[in-house]
Amino acid sequence: MKKISKFVLVFCCLCLSLNSYASGYTQTKYPIVLVHGIFGFDDVLGIDYFYKVPYALSRSGATVFVAAVSAANSSEVRGEQLLTEVEQILALTGAEKVNLFGHSQGAQTIRYVASVRPDLVASATSIGGVNWGSKVADVVRGALPPGSLTESIIASIANSFGTILEWFSGNGGLPQDALAATEVLTTQGSLAFNQKYPEGIPSQYCGQGDLIAPNGVTYFSWSGGKAFTNVFDILDAPILTASLAFDEPNDGLVASCSSHLGYVLKNDYRMNHVDEINHTFGIHHLFETDPVTLYRQHANRLKNRGL
Repeated sequence: MKKISKFVLVFCCLCLSLNSYASGYTQTKYPIVLVHGIFGFDDVLGIDYFYKVPYALSRSGATVFVAAVSAANSSEVRGEQLLTEVEQILALTGAEKVNLFGHSQGAQTIRYVASVRPDLVASATSIGGVNWGSKVADVVRGALPPGSLTESIIASIANSFGTILEWFSGNGGLPQDALAATEVLTTQGSLAFNQKYPEGIPSQYCGQGDLIAPNGVTYFSWSGGKAFTNVFDILDAPILTASLAFDEPNDGLVASCSSHLGYVLKNDYRMNHVDEINHTFGIHHLFETDPVTLYRQHANRLKNRGL
């Protein structure tokens, strides 16, 4: 009898899992637009930045677009690029608004659009977003004396890398400015950005922001809180090294509290900054929720809110 009960339980769980992939589970009212962080891309040689996320969302009903913005530039420049894409998406789909998902610097990028054109944005979701700055960016910027030869050389290399990424992703021609990107991700740069685009930002560090901001846009955020998550992931070691810049819980590149924006769903998933986008190739902590599942659950959350 116990064996039969266990079988029935497993079978029911399997049915529920399959049902979540049934048509309509992620079918939001408005299209979902995914926006990458610094030195990100939409896809390179068929490999998604948001690894397997677009397919998983669209498979069960969502209309999904992956934005093409500069790999390295200021959040305002990237924001203007995203705004152009949003306008094109709305013209193409006939939708009135979009749901924006931004990872890392992508969080600032979507916040810019939501702030300057809230009429086009239903929701803005920050994933490991640099909303209060990153101490890693502070260290990097502090190591490059302004106007120095070192700064010029490093910036040139970084800009070239960004250009190569754009070329491989089929988005050649987008401007690159690694110094501007790094500057806006520092603590000082992020706080200045928040002064200009304050919607969704909590009134104090590590606090909860407004779920629905005065501009009418719904804001969410989530992030990881563990730098090293899987011994088989080749990126975990450098991320662990970067995490030494922090004296508080972090995902290796962004402090958990710094990621707060709007309604904070969770800030301590056993995920690092790369796990949050389901890389490296889906390797993540063995005892944590599959990152793709988080995106699907959030799409369903937006759907249930009529977004």
